[in-house]
Amino acid sequence: MSISTALPAIVSKTKWRLIPFMLMLYILAFLDRSNIGFAKETYQVDIGLSNEAYALGAGLFFVVYAFLGAPANLCLRKFGARRWIGMTTLVWGALSVAMGFADSEAKFLTVRVLLGIAEAGFFPGMIYLTSQWFPQANRASVMGLFYMGAPLAMAFGSPLSGALLELHGWLGHPGWFWMFVIEGILAVAAGAWTFSYLDDTPAHARFLDAKERETLQQQLAKEESSKSSATIGEALKNPRVWHLAVIYGTIQCGVYGLIFFLPTQVASIMGSSVNFMTSVITAVPWLCALFGTFFIPRYSDKIQERRKIAAITFCIGGLALMASAFVSPYAAIIALCLAATAFFACQPVFWAIPTSLLSGSALAVSIGFINMFGAFFSFAAPLIRVHAETIFASPAAGLVSIGSIVVLGALAIIALGKQGSAQLSTQTNK
Repeated sequence: MSISTALPAIVSKTKWRLIPFMLMLYILAFLDRSNIGFAKETYQVDIGLSNEAYALGAGLFFVVYAFLGAPANLCLRKFGARRWIGMTTLVWGALSVAMGFADSEAKFLTVRVLLGIAEAGFFPGMIYLTSQWFPQANRASVMGLFYMGAPLAMAFGSPLSGALLELHGWLGHPGWFWMFVIEGILAVAAGAWTFSYLDDTPAHARFLDAKERETLQQQLAKEESSKSSATIGEALKNPRVWHLAVIYGTIQCGVYGLIFFLPTQVASIMGSSVNFMTSVITAVPWLCALFGTFFIPRYSDKIQERRKIAAITFCIGGLALMASAFVSPYAAIIALCLAATAFFACQPVFWAIPTSLLSGSALAVSIGFINMFGAFFSFAAPLIRVHAETIFASPAAGLVSIGSIVVLGALAIIALGKQGSAQLSTQTNK
């Protein structure tokens, strides 16, 4: 049986083994980094945390996260995915539990920094791991399945976080304490399971037989041989890598300019405080994003087009985010659904571009470097939104500022030109 005949079944088998596991970890990671948005109102009041300190703490996570992404990916290559991802998950889960005991501004800022350090190796590691297990032609749809973890976390994690907040007063602790502790314990358990479940590379895949392992390795090796053999230094000097890094930064600006404020924005639209009902309504945009993140990357794989799809999707998200500030409450919810869908659906398509250009350590570092820019913009997003709202004394100013950055990012994707798409098509058709 030829490689082309056997490969689809092997890829499908690999998807069923890895994607649910990666999806679960991403859901937990996303919950643990973003649940602070649900605790914002009561947590700030209970510990005396100012809006500026909240924005700083939300952003500091991404500063340390940014700087450590590239070296973390090199550590993954050295120590293996099983040990590195397992330990990373264990540590960030423990720190998420520690957030329940962060009852002062100093403790809050300290734990957020440590959480950023712990999570630095997870997301870029997952993107790199995807490039090591799946052929290029399948990569956007595979990453789309992985990226579904974020909207799943927000869709089903939103009611979970809201329900845990309702435990206020149980055993003498506020609701935010139980939210941090319980969700953190889930991550600790997942980290322990990783050590027995995850395989480092296709060569060590226990769920594939010897022939299947050989076939998958041959296809991946064939694709790797056609990529650039740049050194780490050459990759970091490549203008295209910098271009991609800036684009990813604008994507993350849109994502976190929405995530950290969505519960309170929805509450404002509904004319209430953040409660369980608000968390249920907040889940609606993430349910929409779930479908978009599944179908749009699959369509990108089908027609083998990345740049145009990512640009159009992202631009729609930016325009929708701006529109949510100026329309009726029902229309605002619809606009937020469009924005959430666009921001998450464009990311798997985007990541299919850099993983088609480089290989080996150069790819691992480039993913970390691109992710670093994303983290910087993630840090800036809450600050940009808060300062814009303060300067212009209007919540609409924050939405317009973030939306404008997103539209500029969509134009930057168009400015990539056709080279990346052409190179991708050439590689996948060899």
